[in-house]
Amino acid sequence: MSDLSALKGFLVDLDGVLYTGSNAIKGAIEAIEQVRASYSCRFVTNTSTLSVASLQQKINSLGFTIPANEIISAPQATLLYLQRQVNPVCRLLLAEDVKQDFEAFNQSVATANYIVIGDIGSTWSYPLLNQVFNELMQGAKLIAIHKNKFWQTEHGLQMDIGGFVEALEYASGVNAMIIGKPSADFFQIALDDMGLKASEVAMIGDDIDVDVGGSQQIDLTGILVKTGKYRQSYAEASQVKPDILIDSIADLPKLLGL
Repeated sequence: MSDLSALKGFLVDLDGVLYTGSNAIKGAIEAIEQVRASYSCRFVTNTSTLSVASLQQKINSLGFTIPANEIISAPQATLLYLQRQVNPVCRLLLAEDVKQDFEAFNQSVATANYIVIGDIGSTWSYPLLNQVFNELMQGAKLIAIHKNKFWQTEHGLQMDIGGFVEALEYASGVNAMIIGKPSADFFQIALDDMGLKASEVAMIGDDIDVDVGGSQQIDLTGILVKTGKYRQSYAEASQVKPDILIDSIADLPKLLGL
């Protein structure tokens, strides 16, 4: 068990840690209320189907009280990156709700120099993959909101966009820029927003590789919860070892002595 006395803040994953689908994890609402009263928190997510406004609405409709300025999503980080580029022309393979956040950018299907991939659900098809492949072969850069393998839904595990990103990389020889977790840059954006050092912050997630492994690479404390996509066999097979393993976010206040 790691020493938590030096901690001043927490990065908390959303899906699988605070809720699954449309159901809050038992005890999560009360736990977050207690932790936020004593610690700085940012709620970090690779979710690429919802704008920040929609994310906040979803979270708070479940009973949480989390302000928008404490939510940091992978699409937000992508926006920050593109704003620093010179005249980006984008092809956005994103959910319609998220596209609203990118309205300021020039967009094109045929002449994009940046292809941004998020979760587009059942829209994926061979013709679409082949179009993107050809754009990459013509020099477009590939940005992936994240590269998750799978995620937990109310109906069980579901394949995430990582497989499609991997296929495009393999066929084109173009390496995607991964914006969300486990990118070190993503975690650093959250730390900078909190004004804290890595040694003062712990990441809480249900993904042993993306949440725990990603945060540990820049020296955050990695806390794994046994909810959401957590599977014991998968976690035990991973080369990543969490600093702390707890049953649920609901156990955090007791762990902290709150």
